[in-house]
Amino acid sequence: MSSLRNCPVEPNAGQDTQKVFKRCSFFLFGTVSRVSHFHEQKKSKQENIYQEVARVKAEMGRLCRLCPWDWTFFQGNCYFFSKSRRNWTDSVTACQEEGAQLVIIKSAEEQSFLQLTSKNKGDTWMGLSDLNNEGTWYWVDGSYLFFRFMKYWNEGEPNNDGEEDCVEFKGDGWNDSRCELEKFWICKKSADSCSNK
Repeated sequence: MSSLRNCPVEPNAGQDTQKVFKRCSFFLFGTVSRVSHFHEQKKSKQENIYQEVARVKAEMGRLCRLCPWDWTFFQGNCYFFSKSRRNWTDSVTACQEEGAQLVIIKSAEEQSFLQLTSKNKGDTWMGLSDLNNEGTWYWVDGSYLFFRFMKYWNEGEPNNDGEEDCVEFKGDGWNDSRCELEKFWICKKSADSCSNK
C-alpha cells in the first residue's frame, strides 16, 4: 500500500517521474475514495436518523392525548397546576389564555383531589370570589356556590378579614384571602376526545 511518504514533492534524481506520479495518483485516489465513502455513509446515517425522527413525530401526533402536556387528567377534565404565583385576577387571565377557567369545583371527589394536590404545593387560588357582592360567592363562570360545598371552608371562614374577596385552597380547606396576594393557581378545562383520531 502506498503512503504519502512515497509521494515526494519533487522526485529525487534517478526516480522515474511517471512512476512517482502513478504511485501518488493511486494513493490520492484511494484516499479520496475512502473519504468520499465515509461522507456518504455519514450522510446516509444522518438521513436515516432524520427519517426516524419524522416517523416518531408523526406517530406521536396520532396518539390520543386527553390533556395538553403539563396538565393532569382527572374525571374527564384537565387541570394545570401552576409553578409560579400570581394574584387572583392575573390567575383568571392566565387560565383564559389557555382556553380554561380558574378551577370551579363540581364534586366532592374533585374537591378532595384538588385539596390534596394544593396542600402539597401551598396556598392556591380557585375560581371563587365575592367581588361582585360581599358575602355572595360566585364561581368565575357566574354560577353560585352551592350549599353542599360550604362544608369545605376552614373553621371560622370566610371571615372577610381585611377585604378578603377571593378564595384559596389553604391547608385542609378553603380560605378567603386578599385578591392582590400572589399564590399558585389551578386551571381547569374539559378533556379532549379521542374518537376522531
